[in-house]
Amino acid sequence: MQWEAIDHREQEDENENENENEMMARRRPKKLLSASDQTLEEDEKEEEEEDQPGSSTTTTDEQEQQHSELQEDEDDDAGETFISPPPSSSSSSPSPPSSPPPPPKRYAPLPCPVADDATKLEESVRVYADGIYDLFHFGHARSLEQAKKSFPNTYLLVGCCSDALTNKYKGKTVMNEAERYESLRHCKWVDEVIEDAPWVITNEFLEEHQIDYVAHDSLPYADSSGTGNDVYAFVKAAGKFKETKRTDGVSTSDLIMRILKDYNQYVMRNLARGYTRKDLGVSYVKEKQLQVNMRITKLRQKVKEQQERVGQRLNTVANAADLIDWVENADRWVSGFLEKFEEGCHLMESAIKSQIQKGLLMQQNQFILRSNNNLVNGRVEASRQIH
Repeated sequence: MQWEAIDHREQEDENENENENEMMARRRPKKLLSASDQTLEEDEKEEEEEDQPGSSTTTTDEQEQQHSELQEDEDDDAGETFISPPPSSSSSSPSPPSSPPPPPKRYAPLPCPVADDATKLEESVRVYADGIYDLFHFGHARSLEQAKKSFPNTYLLVGCCSDALTNKYKGKTVMNEAERYESLRHCKWVDEVIEDAPWVITNEFLEEHQIDYVAHDSLPYADSSGTGNDVYAFVKAAGKFKETKRTDGVSTSDLIMRILKDYNQYVMRNLARGYTRKDLGVSYVKEKQLQVNMRITKLRQKVKEQQERVGQRLNTVANAADLIDWVENADRWVSGFLEKFEEGCHLMESAIKSQIQKGLLMQQNQFILRSNNNLVNGRVEASRQIH
């Protein structure tokens, strides 16, 4: 009887432990299971319930209620714990690298008119195009290509205005007239370069060079009178004008604007290549200021690159070891450090600038004192000589 009582108590303890395990399993967040795994788990639960004593006394309503509660718990767990957080948009993941700029636009070659046997035997058509052609670029070359391909047999003459005419009617050029003439000679579409071309085309000029047509874009260009008359009005009226299309996105003015936009970078670029500040027309203060700014910019870039590398490593470790919270805290620490570093860089930059200005003021004051001393000494020496 003693042994039977002991066995009965052990059986009751096992049943209680199983019930407690079941209750803990219900409360504990479940891991993600596939459909087959969930089915197996439900079957095992049913077998365990059948094996337990007194399980047959449960009514059908109680079973349905328990089943609905289990289903609600599974739905809640699936809505809470089964979905993993997105990898990006959180502060723990490193900021993605800036998207590369779009590829440069490609320009297809212009179509060339096909010459038949009859046109091959004809004399070539003499087409004239003129302009300033400063900082000769592919927009100029494409306009000359259009003029060259106006007819199957084209002899292209290109007139280029002198520095005197250009400075008078349009403004200062970057390249002088000799450089602009030579640039045109190296363009494969050009057959002949006419130097010191006139600003306004006349009938005498067309007859002198035996010009059949004039090629240019259709925009009106003011003549030398300054009244806004089109310089090509005479040619258009005579029916000898061939229109060419401008190339969007490139012009001499655009190229100059690009340089002016990044002026400081180009100054530092040339200083690094051996040009002096006097060659570039830059003051001593401007030179030192640009050097300090460039060094600080390089330092910031290095810190940013290092932050990206550290962020990538932290993200890898977090994905491998499930340390998302730790990585978020680490990223906040790094961000705080970088903010302090930015403030320190700004303060250091301001301090360096103020020190440079103080040094310049001291040099200026010393120069004034030396000049005054020299002036006084000169006056004293002159008075001594007089006496």
